[in-house]
Amino acid sequence: MSDPGPSTAPAARETLRVASFNVHMGVDGWGRPFDLVEECRALDADVLILQEAWTPDDDTPGTAALIASHLGYDIVAEAPLAHARLYAPIDTTSPRWAPVLGQIRKTLRLDDERFKVPAGSRDRPARTGRWGVAVLARVPCHDPQVLSLGKLRRDPARRAVIRCTTDLGGREIVIHGTHMSHITHLSPAQYRRLARLLPPLDRPALLAGDMNMWGPPASSFFSGWRRAVIGRTWPAHRPHSQLDHVLITPAVRVVDARVAPATGSDHRPVVVTLAIA
Repeated sequence: MSDPGPSTAPAARETLRVASFNVHMGVDGWGRPFDLVEECRALDADVLILQEAWTPDDDTPGTAALIASHLGYDIVAEAPLAHARLYAPIDTTSPRWAPVLGQIRKTLRLDDERFKVPAGSRDRPARTGRWGVAVLARVPCHDPQVLSLGKLRRDPARRAVIRCTTDLGGREIVIHGTHMSHITHLSPAQYRRLARLLPPLDRPALLAGDMNMWGPPASSFFSGWRRAVIGRTWPAHRPHSQLDHVLITPAVRVVDARVAPATGSDHRPVVVTLAIA
């Protein structure tokens, strides 16, 4: 009987790097584009979970498509949360991220927002498109799903969580990416809904995204889950709070975790390297 030779089966991936990044449509508070591709390249993530991703109604590439085409990611799934108008940049060379308080000209307006168009924005050109969440990956991901979290009465956007799976350490890990409603929209009801959708604690799993809530109260809704990264993420230029989180089950351990440096967005990304416990 001949020797079959060495196995050609790929070795099991022992670590997985995941980044969560609220990209603010790829523009700053004035509406000026920043180099989103290079900032995502610097994260060097196997799985990239984006919030406030922008997809224009015209044929130009949106946030997820732009990053995927330049950095070699596959788009696992996208979940549009609202239709919106993205205003053209204000002609300014200000070094600030946004206008000073009291002079803010809003860059994005969701269609269902109730406030009037701010002064100074009414005559600015605007593009229409969809504002939402996306999951990108450079590792094989399976069974993508978009799970609805519904719409709270005070929130102009619907909410959803993207779920998929990938292999890690010879097991399957379930990935969830989301962008939760703000606490002023009475988001605890939505958190309880999300908790019912998550897998049991004995399964390797993670939940990442802009949770619009501080770490301890956010994690309190998911009994047995723990925070993989702790650090201030918002506002990016001078952060005082952590709104961006990665939560994991006991079946997962943290190899490395960090808050990335300030970017063109108003949020700092969070990056974790995970392994099976």
